[in-house]
Amino acid sequence: DSPVLFYLTTDNHCSIDPSLFANPYSMSPIDWRKDSSAFTFEYNQRGHQAYRVIEVDANTATPRALINEESPTFFCYYSKRYTHQANDGKELIWMSERDGWNHLYLYDGATGRVKNQITKGNWVVRSVAKVDDKLRQIWFSASGMHAGKDPYYLHWFRINFDGTGLTPITNNLDVTHSLAFSDDMQTFVDTYSRYNQPPNVELRKTADLSLIATLEQPSLPPNWSVPAQFTAKGRDGKTDIWGLIFRPSNFDPTKKYPVLEYIYTGPRDSFVPKTITPAHTMQAVAELGFIVVQMDGMGTSNRSKAFHDYAWKNIADAGFPDRILWHKAAAAQYPWYDITRLGIYGHSAGAQNSLGALLFHGDFHKAAASSAGCHDNRMDKISWNEQ
Repeated sequence: DSPVLFYLTTDNHCSIDPSLFANPYSMSPIDWRKDSSAFTFEYNQRGHQAYRVIEVDANTATPRALINEESPTFFCYYSKRYTHQANDGKELIWMSERDGWNHLYLYDGATGRVKNQITKGNWVVRSVAKVDDKLRQIWFSASGMHAGKDPYYLHWFRINFDGTGLTPITNNLDVTHSLAFSDDMQTFVDTYSRYNQPPNVELRKTADLSLIATLEQPSLPPNWSVPAQFTAKGRDGKTDIWGLIFRPSNFDPTKKYPVLEYIYTGPRDSFVPKTITPAHTMQAVAELGFIVVQMDGMGTSNRSKAFHDYAWKNIADAGFPDRILWHKAAAAQYPWYDITRLGIYGHSAGAQNSLGALLFHGDFHKAAASSAGCHDNRMDKISWNEQ
């Protein structure tokens, strides 16, 4: 696909020089300036190493790159892409992992230059809920900001365009938060939970975060089986790998249990559940007499860029060096965790991973089950696979 500019009053049209958007993997819909002087679109180059916001002058059909994001590894357009054109494109807010962590940047729409980095630190911006051009404020979610806490838990903040005024909106650090704002941003519903806690739901004022009403405050039924959280060091000897352990409801710590790992990996996201699920499939499998586990190894998203980059042109890695160390650490801590009987299963990309466990680490994994596996990446897709 390539954009073509039509002039309706003269019936003329012209093609646009494709030099800035050659060999596209994808291009976004066109977004016109209010006075029709120009339009913009986003371009993702095949291979995901270049991503651009391109503006085309409507009078001359001349394109220019307002934002040119290039990476020596890959640009994660799945979950690490966000663009907001403030005040009809006079400024742009852009998301990037360029400093080693996923953060927001403010661009000058006229020059295409970075005015300032908005968020900064060894933590990750996860999403943007609202941008207020008049107040010049951004409401966003982030993770990994609090030392000693699960680095995947979502917490919410407000910040000014110039990077000042970072203000927490959620204060409970031992849970993950999902927020829904009213249209006028005056109130929000905060739903928070974790792997072993049912969701609490609160209505709060945005201005001072005061509680208006508690909407839901459930408790777990007696004898409810909840997973246990477990961390172990990854292949670098210093990075924590986080996962969950599901046990059968009739669990007996004096017995030894075979272990099944449920796997799904890849650079587009992280995958271990952070909220409780009433009827999780891993718990259902555990009821058959297994210990069932899941963890996020290196190469998955929502940590540092260095953590993310283990997947670069290395899809067969699938975090197995970290996963194997995690299993060994769990077995060393728990006598009932029998890694001499270790199986693995997955679906789709997870099925590719589970087969990979036998192909590349068959001395450690004893059996695998794969369903609907995308085993040949040349025949599957060119989206995250080419990251």
